[in-house]
Amino acid sequence: MTAVRAAAVLVAAAALAILLPGWAAAAWTLTKKGTIVTYDARSLMIDGRRDLFFSGAIHYPRSPPELWPKLIERAKKGGLNTIETYVFWNAHEPEKGKYNFEGRLDLIKYLKMIQDHDMYAVVRIGPFIQAEWNHGGLPYWLREIDHIIFRANNDAYKKEMETFVRFIVQKLKDAELFASQGGPIILTQIENEYGNIKKDHKTEGDKYLEWAAQMALSTQTGVPWIMCKQSSAPGEVIPTCNGRHCGDTWTLRDKDKPMLWTENWTAQFRAYGDQVAMRSAEDIAYAVLRFFAKGGSMVNYYMYHGGTNFGRTGASYVLTGYYDEAPMDEYGMCKEPKFGHLRDLHNVIRSYQKAFLMGEHSSEMLGHGYEAHTFELPEDKLCLSFLSNNNTGEDGTVIFRGEKHYVPSRSVSILVGCKNVVYNTKRVFVQHSERSFHTSEVTSKNNLWEMFSEAVPKYHTTKIRAKEPLEQYNQTKDATDYLWYTTSFRLESDDLPFRGDIRPVLQVRSSAHSMVGFANDAFVGTGRGSKQVKGFMFERPVDLKVGVNHITLLSTAMGMKDSGGELAEVKGGIQECLIQGLNTGTLDLQVNGWGHKAALDGEEKEIYSEKGMGKVQWTPAQNDKPTTWYKRYFDEPDGDDIVVLDMSSMGKGMIFVNGEGMGRYWVSYRTLAGTPSQALYHIPRPFLKPKDNLLVVFEEELGKPGGILIQTVTRDDICVLLSEHNPAQIKTWDTDGDKIKLIAEDHSTRGTLTCPPKKTIQEVVFASFGNPEGMCGNFTVGTCHTPNAKQVVEKECLGKPSCVLPVAHDVYGADINCQSTTATLGVQVRCGLEKKGA
Repeated sequence: MTAVRAAAVLVAAAALAILLPGWAAAAWTLTKKGTIVTYDARSLMIDGRRDLFFSGAIHYPRSPPELWPKLIERAKKGGLNTIETYVFWNAHEPEKGKYNFEGRLDLIKYLKMIQDHDMYAVVRIGPFIQAEWNHGGLPYWLREIDHIIFRANNDAYKKEMETFVRFIVQKLKDAELFASQGGPIILTQIENEYGNIKKDHKTEGDKYLEWAAQMALSTQTGVPWIMCKQSSAPGEVIPTCNGRHCGDTWTLRDKDKPMLWTENWTAQFRAYGDQVAMRSAEDIAYAVLRFFAKGGSMVNYYMYHGGTNFGRTGASYVLTGYYDEAPMDEYGMCKEPKFGHLRDLHNVIRSYQKAFLMGEHSSEMLGHGYEAHTFELPEDKLCLSFLSNNNTGEDGTVIFRGEKHYVPSRSVSILVGCKNVVYNTKRVFVQHSERSFHTSEVTSKNNLWEMFSEAVPKYHTTKIRAKEPLEQYNQTKDATDYLWYTTSFRLESDDLPFRGDIRPVLQVRSSAHSMVGFANDAFVGTGRGSKQVKGFMFERPVDLKVGVNHITLLSTAMGMKDSGGELAEVKGGIQECLIQGLNTGTLDLQVNGWGHKAALDGEEKEIYSEKGMGKVQWTPAQNDKPTTWYKRYFDEPDGDDIVVLDMSSMGKGMIFVNGEGMGRYWVSYRTLAGTPSQALYHIPRPFLKPKDNLLVVFEEELGKPGGILIQTVTRDDICVLLSEHNPAQIKTWDTDGDKIKLIAEDHSTRGTLTCPPKKTIQEVVFASFGNPEGMCGNFTVGTCHTPNAKQVVEKECLGKPSCVLPVAHDVYGADINCQSTTATLGVQVRCGLEKKGA
């Protein structure tokens, strides 16, 4: 996007702040006491006025409160006017009747902060939420209520659900946060994606949904309620869509209700073992405009910023870093071009929202896979069209109202005045950005680790005993990931293999998520399951002896399952335990008598905190010690760049900083490509002190703590990749009464590079005109390359906070006749602080 166009968008946006509801104002004016939020078939209405809602999901427990203002501010700069969040029942009520709304759980503070930024809020109470959150947000204690069936026409469940919903609604009312009270909340949600499990309850599911809808409506919030991922909903409740392409895959059956999209998945959440899940800016933009072309009026990006699953909050196998590929990454930095490309989309549509919301909608087919959707107000001479090419891999030209329009494959063009293209989803004119990771000098400063190894329990030391291994969740109560199982048995000399090259094999079948095995205190190995396959088989050779032998297993649950009709019945733990390869045959230990111990000693004594660390004896650290705690101190890195830990030298476990749980790590779980799903773990600066921060790691497997790196993160590598053959977008608008009109066209293509605040372009890493290959951070020259390109870019950009580069072959001395050229400019520059003395 050129500087001219960027300035024009800002000017138009400033003008629209006066003309259109939903834009920032000097004081809160979006709602007032007595505001009425209603809807018709076209949109939600605030005090009778239709409006558009561009919303982003940002969950308050997944970021420290100190970061909330910056996240909300950036979301607003991205063209959003609404923030969406779930309410997290098991975080707020971990014990029945005992509530927590402090720190990251301060829902009221968060919603007031949204209001302070002149934005609306959508609150999805649920209270089942899924959200890749532990147990789908349902408290563990629900499982211990007699005869309860989750999310069903079940009196026990409905009683607890209603109690919590009414408690939250009243709390929001007391803070005057509903739009009807002059607050920011314009929508609330009851239940969540019930269609996924409705088949499990058959007709009783319909009764439950009807009850949930009527119960929600009876709370009299003064704002509409929604039910997501449904095509119809009871009574006045609005059904909404969740998915990637709701404009093409979802049909709203309640024709008197507006088309709302509550989850446009900006990527795919990832579990351990998954590779990076990408979704392009182009595809997201295409999906949004397909939805709006067919009459949609609200889209919520799930997630707009994912944040971090701190502590034990993630669901089973889910990564600690949540939706890192969202428009704002896990750390809250803008991920370009996704952030900027969607920002431009929001600004353009809002510029013509009068035609869009008030105009008459018509559609026509323009050929195979080509469509036009038009919104027109003839009396105001307003017309807005969406031209769609839904064909994959086939660019094309269509004739619309007597004009030829080029539309790339799987893209939508917006035409103002039903004539001029101001935006195409496939044409990305904003810069790209790439993260850089820098090992801080504090890594090596006083890099002295100490350790404390967990005692491996034996049957006679345990207090909870049973004939067979007990079910895991009933023992841990979701207060810990860990449960020790142990059994003892006697062998005679005749039992052991006669041949010295044969070793007995310990075979364990488990429905937990991972396990560490010991035989006679010796580590024998680890086992794991996966998100896709329930349970696993652990098989390792073991050394046994004549006399009493001890088998001990540390069974781990990497969070509880977050969805499914059988959620209350999900079980975990040891299902079978055998010793194979004995001279006397297979020894079945399943009914041998088992001892159990929930939680680690280190957890119970809180040795990850300053207060508890003195309760055990620490010794100088050694590598490759299983079930061991490690600790060191470190100073906060200078500056304000993001701080992460590179855990590549470790295996699996948990991270604590100054007593706060940073989340689970699992570096030993490799993808098919042989790399960890996540090796870098966010340590938000609000958790840090300038000096002497306590870092404690519990390593389940075999790790080398001295190899843990403290790093800082920047997005200082920025790029453009534009073709001279791409038709540029219109650059300039102006206001004319309540209309935005085109005042100039610019058919040249230019790329703009802009550094983060307080930084300038310090280095041109790559520059080529012709057919460069790769992507930002990994460009390579193609067969058509102009050596002059780097010199031209250096002259234009070095030392500047921003520069504009023409995309024209003659500027770079390129051979336009080179057979394979795509006439593309690819540039990567690196930003940085001005060097001292320069």
